Amino acid sequence: MPNETARTTPDWTVIRGGRLVEPGVPMPRTVDILIKVDTIHELGAPGMEVPEGTQEIDADGMLLHPGLINAHTHGHGNLARGMGDRWTLELLLTAGPWISGNRSTEDKHLATLIGASEMLLKGCTACYDLTFEFPSPTVEGMQAAAAAYTQAGMRAVLAPMVADLSFFEAIPGLLDALPPKLRKEVERMRMAPTDSILKAMADTVKHWQGDTGQVRLAIAPTIPHHCTDEFLIGCRNLAYEHGLPMHSHVSESKVQAIAGMRTYGTTLTAHMDKLGLVGPGFTVAHGVWLDDDDMKLLGDRGASVAHNPGSNMRLGSGLANMRRMLSSGVNVGIGTDGSNCSDNQNMFEAMRLASMVSKVQGPDWQNWITTGEVLHAATVGSARALGFGDTLGRIAPGYKADVVFLDSRNINMIPLINITNSLVHAEDGGAVDSVMVGGRMVVAQRKLLHVDMHKLARDAENAVERLERLNHSNHALYCELEPVVGSFCPGLAAEPFHVHRYGACQHTH
Repeated sequence: MPNETARTTPDWTVIRGGRLVEPGVPMPRTVDILIKVDTIHELGAPGMEVPEGTQEIDADGMLLHPGLINAHTHGHGNLARGMGDRWTLELLLTAGPWISGNRSTEDKHLATLIGASEMLLKGCTACYDLTFEFPSPTVEGMQAAAAAYTQAGMRAVLAPMVADLSFFEAIPGLLDALPPKLRKEVERMRMAPTDSILKAMADTVKHWQGDTGQVRLAIAPTIPHHCTDEFLIGCRNLAYEHGLPMHSHVSESKVQAIAGMRTYGTTLTAHMDKLGLVGPGFTVAHGVWLDDDDMKLLGDRGASVAHNPGSNMRLGSGLANMRRMLSSGVNVGIGTDGSNCSDNQNMFEAMRLASMVSKVQGPDWQNWITTGEVLHAATVGSARALGFGDTLGRIAPGYKADVVFLDSRNINMIPLINITNSLVHAEDGGAVDSVMVGGRMVVAQRKLLHVDMHKLARDAENAVERLERLNHSNHALYCELEPVVGSFCPGLAAEPFHVHRYGACQHTH
């Protein structure tokens, strides 16, 4: 296990004798890694000369790989882990006021801290967090989430997830399908007015106090057809004005895809591109129902897709085609999605599922995603989606010193024949011994250094008990809505169709 000696200078650190995981290399080689402050300065042979007074970390017996990067998650979802079982995406959205309602600022910090703690303990050092506040984002809420990542020692791109239409307004025909009593009940789920949400986001950007090297801001119009065109253009303008990336759930479920076609007469991707949102700083979450033209458009624009195989299966949304995305030139990252719909923040599991999902889509084995491609997506691909493409995702000179130490004697690594195959197919987080972010240890010998786990568990238990009481009526309303939404949306998804991409939606019978 890494043994950190007393620091005599803050400038230099050397990791001695670890074995480096490298793309395309079956067996890791032993190296020393010299770090200047927070950045990798040099890789060298064991025993390499270092500046006098350099802090030494003994990595004998450790496998070293770049911190995994979660391309899509929801920090607010960590207090709702385990609340649902047989949920489609649309039922999850219906449950939102129950599972995420009445959160205090302290709850928002706590929920985010739970996720950050889990990710670090499982070898993930950065994430793209689409966090949610109802009815609109607040400076205090965003700062609370940012403080959680700062406390844990993790990097994040933090994007307020926003819309100016409710779920019930966004799905064509759903409001009309509700009994009058329930229709009246869901009126209170309306989002804040368009102008006020855009102003709230602008205020958040204006008053942002985060460290742009550790926690950055982004803009996340949650689902395109949950947003008026005026709102989408407002998000675009805010992002462009401040140089912020954008992230949106696009074609996650078939219901989404059909709703987009009914609303716009074309795909969600094509409509967002028409409004000028799609570009190198744009990330599509999920993309299960993207068509070939969508993928080509995203590739041509330099956009990314955050592939979330766990939640796509968990919510019955389908199997995204990562091979076709890559062949279309799309940058692909890997994500876990939120713990309220995929149950954990384990990027090792997400990698394994990404590999397996590719393999069950057809027998042409030469078309399957390789473990090397999966690992690349979970590091380099995700880093690019987060806007850290030139500083994260690799252990190489000039990159930030975000390093995961895996114990080669852990049962997951025995026998070690091909390290990439083992990382993607065998590792589950159990071999993670220590984690470094920016040259600073944040996990050592399987323990978080800056989070009190006993307090975290106690605070979570108290929060869940209190929120259960506060959201009792929201839970009761969900129980009434479930049979209506649970029959209407699958019926909509069962409808066959084809599309003239820039004309009206054409339905086949």
